[in-house]
Amino acid sequence: MAPDDDVAALCPDWPAEFVERYVAAGYWRGETFSGFLRQRAADQGERIAVVDGEARLSYRELDARVERCALGLYRLGIDKGDRVVLQLPNRAEFIVACFALFRLGALPVFALPAHRRNELEHFCRFSGARALITVDRFEGFDHRTLARETQAAVPTLEHLVICGEAQELVAFDDLLATAPAADELPAPPHSRELAFFQLSGGTTGLSKLIPRRHDDYIYSLRGSNELCGIDADSVYLVSLPIAHNFPMSSPGFLGVLYAGGQVVLAPRPSPDVCFPLIERERVTITALVPPLALIWLEAASRGVEQLASLEVLQVGGAKLVSEAARRVRPTLGCTLQQVFGMAEGLVNYTRLDDPEELIIHTQGRPISPLDEVRIVDDQDRDLPPGQAGHLITRGPYTIRGYFNAPEVNSASFTADGFYRTGDIAVRTEQGDLIVEGREKDQINRGGEKIAMDEVENVLLAHPGVHDVAVVGMPDAYLGERSCAFVVARDGQALDKRDLARFVRGRLAAYKVPDRFEFIDAFPQSGVGKVSRKVLRELLKERFA
Repeated sequence: MAPDDDVAALCPDWPAEFVERYVAAGYWRGETFSGFLRQRAADQGERIAVVDGEARLSYRELDARVERCALGLYRLGIDKGDRVVLQLPNRAEFIVACFALFRLGALPVFALPAHRRNELEHFCRFSGARALITVDRFEGFDHRTLARETQAAVPTLEHLVICGEAQELVAFDDLLATAPAADELPAPPHSRELAFFQLSGGTTGLSKLIPRRHDDYIYSLRGSNELCGIDADSVYLVSLPIAHNFPMSSPGFLGVLYAGGQVVLAPRPSPDVCFPLIERERVTITALVPPLALIWLEAASRGVEQLASLEVLQVGGAKLVSEAARRVRPTLGCTLQQVFGMAEGLVNYTRLDDPEELIIHTQGRPISPLDEVRIVDDQDRDLPPGQAGHLITRGPYTIRGYFNAPEVNSASFTADGFYRTGDIAVRTEQGDLIVEGREKDQINRGGEKIAMDEVENVLLAHPGVHDVAVVGMPDAYLGERSCAFVVARDGQALDKRDLARFVRGRLAAYKVPDRFEFIDAFPQSGVGKVSRKVLRELLKERFA
């Protein structure tokens, strides 16, 4: 891993002419995350910023906790430029830790509670992380043990901070023990500096790191707020995992805090948890992925009295079928807003005042007038409206390259800076996008992206597995599920449950194949490769 001073150099930046263009347009205004929270604390004072169970933090209290946490991390040795992996569920500590790292100019790397050993070790090792902030237990899993195992494998990882019962490790609450005196903390970062790293969906194995800067990301918050009707009276329910880009910035908890609104944290996205929270806190907007939207629609068909305050339901992460989209307004009594975007940048929204048929059948239009969106053929030639092709884009909040990944960047970005999203889409005459699917070997399981070769590599480590191929299979509920075709080693008797446990111990639970099929040999394509197309046809036959 490169020294701290070289981290920014490993993150491709916008060329100077584009920086000037976005500044001149008023999109990049020199704002930072720590700066805007301090301003909201001054403006909003005792208004509630965050609700977590029975705990309620005002803007003043949130800012004070952030300052204390920043001091605690600083005294621990965390300084500007240090990477810190943040793996927390939907709890107020996530927001406090996040803004504390922003305040120091340290760089959060956002992991999910579902991530396990292979993934967490990769995030920590590849980023050169000096600290990991995680939880004691979540959904029956002991994250302290995982943290110790990760530290043993990653030489740079010096500090383990635990929310909850820390045992011999550093307790998160202990970081908040002392309020900083004047000038005790380092100078805050500049708006053109790095703010954090997000994780790519990952089509070629373990996730890449997506570098985000204060200027570009805060612009996406402002643009999202405008299109989503977010202001100081908005109440946003974080029902999806908070570290995902969608509930973080579209407009997400960051957008709502930027506007001075209220953020409500849901420990789980199920209707039995979220519906009472919506009623109690008078929630006005929330976001779901399509499978959860279907569950909410089914639950709400038995009565929607608890949802009376809900004005907007956003659905994104995967395409929502039109039949389900059409049910949202009559069943939930609110406006559907389709959202199509990516952690690398480009975000599209249907507008709240769009005609209903447009909301039902399209995935919206970009945030910015300076978002450049092209639909191209295999030779990067532009295609006319109505014709499906590869979606490529560049703009004021779409990155110019992944962290420390020159080979990947040369394949993922054009020479003139357009990001190859990997999506196949159609643009209508009016400029709305209709997403047709993916061009890469990736499974979109209810909004969670699964790289096939990552799962295959884990299964190949099983002593009884000779070869494996993972394919996606259509599913009316999740959009896609995963199936692993497995060739056993000679004389080995494999058990599907044992294989599932083997994967679950190494990868996030959503990556465990939904189905295992044993096969004597793989069908080959004309050039000697495993034919995933034939395997998918075989699945159809077996289902039939």
